Amino acid sequence: MRLLFLGDVMGRSGRTAISERLAALKDELGVEFCVVNGENATNGAGLSPDHAKLLLAAGADAITLGDHAFDQKDMLQFCESEPRIVRPLNYSKAAPGRGARVFEVTGGRRVLVAQVLGQVFMKRPFDDPFSAIEPVLKNAPLGAAVQAALVDIHCEATSEKMAMGHFCDGKASVVVGTHTHVPTADAMILPGGAAYQSDAGMCGDYDSVIGMQKEEPLRRFLTGMPKGRFEPAGGEATLSGLLVDTDDATGKATSVQMIRRGGRLSLA
Repeated sequence: MRLLFLGDVMGRSGRTAISERLAALKDELGVEFCVVNGENATNGAGLSPDHAKLLLAAGADAITLGDHAFDQKDMLQFCESEPRIVRPLNYSKAAPGRGARVFEVTGGRRVLVAQVLGQVFMKRPFDDPFSAIEPVLKNAPLGAAVQAALVDIHCEATSEKMAMGHFCDGKASVVVGTHTHVPTADAMILPGGAAYQSDAGMCGDYDSVIGMQKEEPLRRFLTGMPKGRFEPAGGEATLSGLLVDTDDATGKATSVQMIRRGGRLSLA
């Protein structure tokens, strides 16, 4: 199965890039299932139902969220009615929606999509992501219940992301990090067959401070005092993500490649 994962969609710039380029990118790469992290798509903070519908119409087969999952209050109700949205498993026991779903792919194949939030350096103490993901993967064994499984680990620390990669190795096809908005250069296949990257990067304008217009973040770094709101940068976005081929019989990754299209980032 050929899987495409795209990192955090950042504001209007990221949404425009997805809506204008995702369908063609899927055709170009022969993608069979595409997961997009959409948690910053609405003004850099959360995802609205309207913008979720836009991402899905553009070609996302599933959308993952993150620590800003419910910044847009309408998402509390919408994620209950839209099965293609996956919120973090360990966000809250009272949170609406689901943190893991199995999706049907052509040919009767099935792919699990799950997301967990990290704990290190995060603003609030989420539940343990390792104990949250373990039973989900155990109940969806590769090559049997599902032909592929993708885990989005949404957190700050690369050490925690790498630990999750090794923890899920052999039980997941793909473990990919999100949240920090900068792509890491460590795409690889782990010993047990899981494709891994510490952070897929963002789908947004990289002439920015992690997707935000530069002026206010710079002011706060220089003076320690806020003066205005953070606003998403509006230049041309780079689509950043990970392309993975898996073996349907085993669920293991057979190839992994970082994807960058458009905008300012180089291809290599």
